[in-house]
Amino acid sequence: MILPKNESIIIVGAGCFGVSTAHHLLRRGYTDVTILDRSATLPAPDAASNDLNRIVRSSYSDRFYAEFAREAIRSWKDKKFWGDSYHESGVLVLGSSNSGETYVDQSYKNDIALGAVVEPLDSSDSIRSIFPPQVQTASFEQCTGYLNRDGGWANARQGLSIMLREVVDLKGKVLPGKGVSKILRRDGRTTGVQCVDGSVIKSALVIIATGSWTPSAFPELDLGRVCLATGQSIAMLQLSEQEAEVYRDCPVVLDFSTGFYIFPPNEGNVVKMAIHSAGYTYIDDVKGTSSTPHTVTSDPIRGLLIPKPALQDLRTHLRDVFPDLARKPFIGTRLCWYNDSPDGDWVIGRYPSDGSLILATAGSGHAYKFLPVIGRLVADIVEEKLDDVLVKKFAIDRTTLTHDASRSGTAMKLDLDQLCSPEDLHLEISVVN
Repeated sequence: MILPKNESIIIVGAGCFGVSTAHHLLRRGYTDVTILDRSATLPAPDAASNDLNRIVRSSYSDRFYAEFAREAIRSWKDKKFWGDSYHESGVLVLGSSNSGETYVDQSYKNDIALGAVVEPLDSSDSIRSIFPPQVQTASFEQCTGYLNRDGGWANARQGLSIMLREVVDLKGKVLPGKGVSKILRRDGRTTGVQCVDGSVIKSALVIIATGSWTPSAFPELDLGRVCLATGQSIAMLQLSEQEAEVYRDCPVVLDFSTGFYIFPPNEGNVVKMAIHSAGYTYIDDVKGTSSTPHTVTSDPIRGLLIPKPALQDLRTHLRDVFPDLARKPFIGTRLCWYNDSPDGDWVIGRYPSDGSLILATAGSGHAYKFLPVIGRLVADIVEEKLDDVLVKKFAIDRTTLTHDASRSGTAMKLDLDQLCSPEDLHLEISVVN
């Protein structure tokens, strides 16, 4: 049943999925759209979508995501809406092979087929040549890949804030500090939510877009088969203005063979780097059995620290790209919490046997670049007009036959006793063979 446009819609979560969904619903004429979020400050300080930057790339082995990303990039270029949120630095994609069967090989084929401006790089010399001449790079021995000039990075916090303001301008309601403790149901159908403060909000439709908090916040939905909260390791360097100018025109470097990626300096001359991997899980022995984000909100003292081995890996990979920067101290770290699905596909769809409850989550570390357009998919679910192929692709109860090909490994348990100390940020930890 298609929802009348004057019926109430509650969206739980003011991150990428939630805000984009609200924007698209309001643009389609829905008049009673409310976003609830647990955080009193928006964007939430510990939300994955509230960050310095996010990669914007069309380089996907999956044709759907490659096409959808190019649509998003066209939107990001609209400076009237996004201002200077988007920076088209290009993305150096590493990890191709002679077999032609890697994630990068398939991504290259899709980029070529879709008309992306790309440059194949089949030698270390060709890779080094794409960097500004004043940049001292590593040798890139035994590396191959390509440069995709139709991509770069977005200021994540800025982009999300712009879309939040647009939601308010379109007469959507945004209620910060309104955490949801329970989904209310009657006769098997969702009727609204109960908030942490005890208040009840009735609604014809509830959309859960709570990111990595989803499986632990709503255990009654039994999402463990399709959702897992994982922490991904991030570190930052502070450059001087003079140092930053040396690296300013570098592309984003994304190495799928290691998971390491690094951005050029932002407007504050901060260089961020991370590892796209299976990550870490954290299960609170007191509160439950689902992996739950361990952040600065839940642990103000240790919430920004990452495991020592991850810190060591970041510095090692940094040395393999920009050796001069590897000698500098890190100024901070963070675990960015993803909501991962086994196959890397998003979870967007109606909850089985309950047409009044929709999930929009499981970004799996690659949703933010789609901020301008991802809400359209959720709005199409609301209006029951999403293509059947995509309905099956994103279904909550789908059978996952493949794994996320963009990364490898198995998630490890986060050991709070093995987190780095502030002193570790200043040390170049020796690599143990």
